[in-house]
Amino acid sequence: MSAPSSQAPAIEVTRLSRWFSGIHAVREISFTVEPGQVVGFVGANGAGKTTTMRIIATLDYPSAGRACVAGFDVVEDPASVRRVLGWMPDHYGTYSHMTVLEYLDFFARALGFSGAERKARVEEVMAFTDLASLSERLVDKLSKGMGQRLCLGRALIHDPSVLILDEPAAGLDPKARVELKHLIRILAEEGKTVFISSHILSELEEMCDSLLFINQGEIIHHGSAEELRRGRDGVTVVRVTLAEGAEKLESWAQMAPDVAFKDASKNGGRLIIESHEEERIAGVLRRMIEDGLTVVDFHREQARLEDAFIEILGQLESEGTPIVS
Repeated sequence: MSAPSSQAPAIEVTRLSRWFSGIHAVREISFTVEPGQVVGFVGANGAGKTTTMRIIATLDYPSAGRACVAGFDVVEDPASVRRVLGWMPDHYGTYSHMTVLEYLDFFARALGFSGAERKARVEEVMAFTDLASLSERLVDKLSKGMGQRLCLGRALIHDPSVLILDEPAAGLDPKARVELKHLIRILAEEGKTVFISSHILSELEEMCDSLLFINQGEIIHHGSAEELRRGRDGVTVVRVTLAEGAEKLESWAQMAPDVAFKDASKNGGRLIIESHEEERIAGVLRRMIEDGLTVVDFHREQARLEDAFIEILGQLESEGTPIVS
């Protein structure tokens, strides 16, 4: 039995493509996820998210290109991939007259566990997902949140190093989303790699080291939430409050290089700085003070992730790239 490579990326996708009867669902995408990272995978319905995740999880074949998990090729060595990967689909099958304990025990048996080891593994998973008190509850009688915890537990039975979670928070109430987010955070702290798709960008920001955006089967952004907020136009917006007020700020901005006055507020306004560099932004504040302005507040304005994503899509559309919705 081959062992996962500690040096290999947790997930490595190279020029991956998938098409169905003339529909090009995934178009030569490439990206890498390093071990221990939590990466959010974002895109509109039909953008190629689930197709990509199913290929990585060995549930579909690529039409071209390559995907590897912990150094194992998903086509050439799917059995090794399945040993190190846990898959949580957006929907899971329920079975009449099967309890939570029986459900997890069934999958533990299917994964090769037996005897005391199987019993211990199932108990450990139920304790982690807070399902121990529901061990005799029928699976088809669980709430949506409980069902998602059960589906996550199933993915964790064999203690995989890489987890792929397809829309795990879809349809959950706020309490269930908080509980799921807490479990994912614990898994990340244990060093597991988590690749997670979601439409709830604010929650991905809190959980993820980086975000991967896909549109019409193509990767359009891979980076941190901060990089996404900065956008593609290379400018930074700062909100400034002066003791002297908005008129003084506007007059100063008209004479300052690489700075433009955006709009006024009661005691100041917003400036556009032609840079994302920390030193350049700090330099604007330094010049304001050197020029005798009494700066009461100076802070970078953070765009909402949803707004930043929509802005990227709008820029792509204006460049002639069709947008899937």
